Amino acid sequence: MSDLVAVVTGASRGLGAGLAATFAEHGLRLGLCARTEPSAPPGTGAVTARVDVTDAADLDRFASAVVDRFGRIDLWVNNAGVLEPIDFLADADVHALARHVDVNVTGMLLGSRTFARHVREREGTGVLVNMTSGAARTVYEGMAVYCASKAAVDMATEVVAREEAAHGLVAYAVAPGVVDTGMQALMRETPVERLPATGRFVALKEAEAFNSPAWVAEFLLDLVEGTRRPEDVVVRVPDER
Repeated sequence: MSDLVAVVTGASRGLGAGLAATFAEHGLRLGLCARTEPSAPPGTGAVTARVDVTDAADLDRFASAVVDRFGRIDLWVNNAGVLEPIDFLADADVHALARHVDVNVTGMLLGSRTFARHVREREGTGVLVNMTSGAARTVYEGMAVYCASKAAVDMATEVVAREEAAHGLVAYAVAPGVVDTGMQALMRETPVERLPATGRFVALKEAEAFNSPAWVAEFLLDLVEGTRRPEDVVVRVPDER
């Protein structure tokens, strides 16, 4: 896979940094961006940048920089996202709600748009991965905006896959299951009055019942290798292996 070029947004920490590290181990050339400029995995040449995923021009400039360096982009992973506000919707801060939708929904749409336009401009297929969550189809009181934003990711992915199939783009919405990131830590720390399911996340930590970022990365690479059927639009990693 050493000839593949992958972009990962939200790559400065957590799942995004873990994906980048495993991709690098497989020899992929990388474009890594986040609100804080990511560090390239040791011994890896990568294009890194501070990018606002809610800014279409910023994303386009970053994609151009990756293409200028490596010639093309084969895999684009929209991983950037936020969890807060965690609260009953009636009590949530309106500015935090707007920011959440801007990052999780608009950021995903703009990243998908940038990659789709790139794939249209060159020969061959491209694989788009939008990171979703089991919260897209599970009711978590206190997480209305997160559940809604991930449901939006699922539907947008299906639409983009159908719109761009003729141009060689294949799109997947992938739920990585439970990964022990800062988001999980935040849910464990949230009072049960704001997140009634807090106990579930505490129990997962006690049992260390997590999927690793490396395992998720290997799953994505298997998707890329096996991408031949555009009708398989949405693929989700099970919540538990």
